[in-house]
Amino acid sequence: MAPDALQLPHPQGEPAQAALPRRAVSPGSTRTGIVVFSGGSAANNLVDVFESVRAANGTSLSYVIPISDNGGSTSEIIRVFGGPGIGDVRSRLVRLIPDDGSAETSAIKHLFNHRLPRDAAAARSEWFDLVEAAHPLWRAISSPKRELIRSYLNSFNLEVVKRMRPSSRFDFSRASIGNLFLTGARLFTGSFEAAIYLLSSLCAVPERVAVLPALNTNFAHHIAAGLVNGDVITGQNDISHPSLPTAAVPGVGRTGSHTPAPSDYDTEDHDRIEDANLPGSLPALRRPAINFSKEMDEDLPSRIERIWYINPYGQEIRIPANPRVLEAIHTSDTVIYSIGSLFTSLIPNLVLKGVGEAIASPLVRNKILLLNGTLDRETGPSTAPFSGMDFVCAIANACADSRGLPPPEEEQYSLYVSHVIYLESTLSPVVDKQRLARAGIESTRLYGPKDAAGLGGRYDAKALAQALETIVGRKNVRLDRSRRNTLVG
Repeated sequence: MAPDALQLPHPQGEPAQAALPRRAVSPGSTRTGIVVFSGGSAANNLVDVFESVRAANGTSLSYVIPISDNGGSTSEIIRVFGGPGIGDVRSRLVRLIPDDGSAETSAIKHLFNHRLPRDAAAARSEWFDLVEAAHPLWRAISSPKRELIRSYLNSFNLEVVKRMRPSSRFDFSRASIGNLFLTGARLFTGSFEAAIYLLSSLCAVPERVAVLPALNTNFAHHIAAGLVNGDVITGQNDISHPSLPTAAVPGVGRTGSHTPAPSDYDTEDHDRIEDANLPGSLPALRRPAINFSKEMDEDLPSRIERIWYINPYGQEIRIPANPRVLEAIHTSDTVIYSIGSLFTSLIPNLVLKGVGEAIASPLVRNKILLLNGTLDRETGPSTAPFSGMDFVCAIANACADSRGLPPPEEEQYSLYVSHVIYLESTLSPVVDKQRLARAGIESTRLYGPKDAAGLGGRYDAKALAQALETIVGRKNVRLDRSRRNTLVG
């Protein structure tokens, strides 16, 4: 075993660190940034790990977040106001609030994470307490910040009143105050990125860390999933956490160019409602989804084969990525595909035009996939669960799709994934190290504790940071040799 705590032990006869030198920084290289593709809640658990790797290299860190979510309280915001799915963006910004120990910082975090009650009347009553500065959540927030935040909450409330119709009233049930603030700021400024900047400033997000929406837009953008058996599911919430059984409908086969057109009967009731949805829009994209369960999801009828963006009528559209996302990749030498939902957190970022081409550049030296510790609805069904190579294949296919290319051969996967870091447990994706190696992909197994349910594994923060620093490198060469070696090659 190599003597240094950060080196990977290798089987006898294989030279230690044999494959790592080819990832070394080329002389004069100016790319040092790190880009993390992720969704919301799952990757929030690894924010401190990514920050430690960023700090060790003295570089920038950009989180790319999808805006295709149409579930939870976001679904009500989209129904009434249109606009992007902002929940994951808000979640990451609030998670990045520095823990400086001050009462005001803690209060701001609690405010933007706070959700109103499930009961509609109670939620509306509490909302007015917040708008009128009568709520206990304001107590530790200074007057200047309180009035600044309140001004955008009041702006949102004014928009609610303006859009009130006999057939449509905004439902405050389970609404996230952070989501309402972001929406109020977006509507007031006319700019999604301006709203993000405002919330970043209030949250004191460090300057070298950026939260970038995959699309910079004031419109709602939805996704559809094509299954291997030809079925099509429309809308992110129905793909991940359906309120109806499977939410799959017979589709158009493997082309996935559009979703089945709804009948007049399907849209008639929806068209009577005055909201932000265009007449004739797919009912699945207009249905309220404030309440849903993440634990009681039945299997999909077959595997997901492809994800694409759709217009309100279900037709496939190809959209260019946020230019700031492409700029971040073009100034980075490391891309990380974080843990989370494969087809609703990662893939919607990757299929956008320009992303696959930017990732395929040889100047992006490290393209690291962090495999999930457990499988979920999206990576099933349980009779045919995804393996580690299936995750890699899905990412490679999405990046090729972004470039307008056919699905790549297995030996081309390393264009988009160079390293796989994984946990091994009974519910984790099975990893075939030899098969990955034949495709030119390096793999590293980590030890970690079981998750909260005692089923799958979860990453140990120190072990994961150690593994990432081994791959990415470390500008500060002083290594912490006291850390326990938790890597297995």
